[in-house]
Amino acid sequence: MRRRMLFSTLVVTVIAVLLLGLPLGALTYTTIYSQAERQLEQEARVIAAEIDSELQDQNEIDQDRLTQVHPHRYIEIRLSSGEVLTAGGWQIDPRRPEAPRTVSASAPSMSGATVTVWRDASRVREGVIQAWLGIASLSLLAIGVAVGLAMLQARRLTLPLVDLAATAERLGSGIVTPWGHRYGISEADRVAEVLDRSAERIAGLIATERHFATDASHQLRTPLTALSMRLEEIIAEADNPETVREEGEAALAQTERLVDTVESLLGRARKSQQSGTAPIDIDAALDEFTSEWGPILSSDGRQIVVTGERGLSACIPATDLTQILASLVDNARRHGAGTVTVRVLDGGGSVRIEVSDEGPGVPEEIAGRIFEREVTGGNGTGLGLALARHIAESEGARIELIQTRPTTFALFLPPPGSGSATPPSSSPV
Repeated sequence: MRRRMLFSTLVVTVIAVLLLGLPLGALTYTTIYSQAERQLEQEARVIAAEIDSELQDQNEIDQDRLTQVHPHRYIEIRLSSGEVLTAGGWQIDPRRPEAPRTVSASAPSMSGATVTVWRDASRVREGVIQAWLGIASLSLLAIGVAVGLAMLQARRLTLPLVDLAATAERLGSGIVTPWGHRYGISEADRVAEVLDRSAERIAGLIATERHFATDASHQLRTPLTALSMRLEEIIAEADNPETVREEGEAALAQTERLVDTVESLLGRARKSQQSGTAPIDIDAALDEFTSEWGPILSSDGRQIVVTGERGLSACIPATDLTQILASLVDNARRHGAGTVTVRVLDGGGSVRIEVSDEGPGVPEEIAGRIFEREVTGGNGTGLGLALARHIAESEGARIELIQTRPTTFALFLPPPGSGSATPPSSSPV
């Protein structure tokens, strides 16, 4: 592109110089020769006046004096009587075969004589050539300046394209940080803005996919463990058809919940959660939840207990409630000790579900940041509580750490007919 711009600029400049230079050269030629002829005509008038004076005073013309005064001119004086007198440099005599090219002019005298003056045209040609050289020099200077400006302009126009190509290459290689470069060229700036917006969108998509992958890995790990335990139970009780049937039905139910969990995570990652959730029965959801988590905690020598009020309902998808409680119970399983207690309370403006354990509690240094990603007090991933809060807030619910020793989390669910839960503000104790 740069080469094309330089070539096109050079062609345009040369054409412009020729269109201006050739007429200017012709005009210069005509002007210089016209000036030479006017100068000779003026000299002829002066000589004619001198002749009139000499004829009046001496009745003769001093040819030697004219030759001395005008050595580089050839002068011909044609008197009224027809006599022709000559003076000046004989080398310029146009009648000589070897005479140089000349320029001439004539002027009449008062006595009736005609004076014609010739001069060597080589001096005039030298003036024309010098003028043409000046025009050519200016033309070359103009071409040089134009090429220089074209190089600067080509650099100014091509560098943004090179930079934009590098930005596109970075996007293609997975580096999706917006570059933020602007070039002062509206077209290039618009392309840069589009690339920056594309980088932001791609970065958002990549972050969404990464979050989905990590969230799915975290949320599916325990249910898959529970499913594996049920399958092992089926294998162990292969001779007991009744147990196999019960465990198989439970495994199918867990599989359906896994599918619902994946769809919920995928829908949330794609920002496609549906509004207007129908109320769910808290008791039924907790019974299903404990049937899945009871065996897991039992394998660790622990148990889960559900207490509190019965017969409550809330506006939250059952899958989301299960995921939130799974994160809280899994946190108690990994970082707590003893019995995990799930307590259901009617908070008036919301349904409150507390999850606590009998462990040492939450370290004070992380209590204020416990819902942030990758913040953990042990060997965990630091994803579960952050994901639980994100799911809760996306459904108009709230989750808080209301007590650090023993660890107690409270989940505030919106009641039927309410858009969101508004729990009273509380600080960790």
